[in-house]
Amino acid sequence: MGGVLRAEPVWVETFTGLRMDRFAKLVKVVKERGGNGPGGGRPWCLPLPDRVLLVAVYYRTNLTMRQLAPLFGISPATVCRVIQWLRSLPALERAPRPVADTERLWIVDGTLIPVRDRKAGASSRNYRFSANVRVVIDAKTRLVVAAARPAPGSKADAHVWRESGLPALAAGTTAIADGAYLGTGLIVPHRKRAGRPFPRGQEEDDAEHRRVRARVEHTFARMKNWKVLRDRRQKGDGLHHAVQAVAAVHNLAMPR
Repeated sequence: MGGVLRAEPVWVETFTGLRMDRFAKLVKVVKERGGNGPGGGRPWCLPLPDRVLLVAVYYRTNLTMRQLAPLFGISPATVCRVIQWLRSLPALERAPRPVADTERLWIVDGTLIPVRDRKAGASSRNYRFSANVRVVIDAKTRLVVAAARPAPGSKADAHVWRESGLPALAAGTTAIADGAYLGTGLIVPHRKRAGRPFPRGQEEDDAEHRRVRARVEHTFARMKNWKVLRDRRQKGDGLHHAVQAVAAVHNLAMPR
């Protein structure tokens, strides 16, 4: 059975948003991290670029393995093996710490992602079982600096931030967040006190804060073009691997 999709420019650009030169960089990273396996066993029925594209199509469309199989001309079982082997390899590499940390502005925020795994999610404010995913982006480049492991969606944002391991990464940098992160050491908007006028200077500060912080919302919107982040079916670490991979491809796709 012949497949339809191959690692050709038309399919790569359609499903990943990457030019072929940047897709080649992604394939190289996956290969260096062991994408071809330990060797010595039965060879894969698809070349590595096609297998990387398969994982990208899976994340982009959230199709089932039975639906993906005829697109690549392989069996559903092979699709499952490819995804299980490669899903953790295109992971985001944390950006190196800049020399002048205080001159860089980072933005912290989180989003709720619906999940089927009752152990990974919880009933949250969107009335669905969701996981809370926390990311840090660079305000200037809009690249994802880091993404934490998902937490149950019922946990408060500040609590998830403290347990995420990201505060140590952001230490010494200028980082902003919304009002849910009060008391975390991040720069948050001014609080309006009941019965007290809001000083004009603080209103202007908050307006600028909202304008800059909107960049992380735009990042989430682009990441959620990958439909796997709209309804995660797999259990275990599947969502964590998906977020890391989508963030990595998002960074590659950003204009330099």
